[in-house]
Amino acid sequence: MNQYPMTVSFTLNGEKRTFATAPGENLLDLLRRSGLRGTKFGCGQGTCGACTVLLDGRAVNACLLFVGQVEGREVCTIESVGSFDKSSEIQQELIDGSAVQCGYCIPGIVMSATALMKAETKYDDEIVREYMDGNICRCTGYEKIWGALRRVLDRREASLAKVEGSGSKS
Repeated sequence: MNQYPMTVSFTLNGEKRTFATAPGENLLDLLRRSGLRGTKFGCGQGTCGACTVLLDGRAVNACLLFVGQVEGREVCTIESVGSFDKSSEIQQELIDGSAVQCGYCIPGIVMSATALMKAETKYDDEIVREYMDGNICRCTGYEKIWGALRRVLDRREASLAKVEGSGSKS
């Protein structure tokens, strides 16, 4: 019998894809088996955030999703956010702020921050903590990560305010 008896189709990092899968396979395993290794296995229970991806723009734990649950939907992984040659703003700020140590948690942190920046325009600490809740880092103590994130969010918020303030006045 075929190890992968069914197929599932969804948009992955902007490209419509079809994968052979087993009924009980989780999204994290499928992604890693398909060569997308930026999404990490951490706890397998949805509590560490290492496997965070965006599903229809929302941060979710890939270890908790069966592949069938993403049929017809949009999944974005860390590979869609930036690369070694061209880092995203949050990735670069984490690097510049010396917030990356082992790097294992960073893809999930970047994906949660990306979801935050796509969904919100005001970044008060309560909202930021809500989006980042569930991302565990065992190396840093979070201060440098938080500082890097705050710098990016403060710049974005100022930029958004500037755009709103430059609109036509009646």
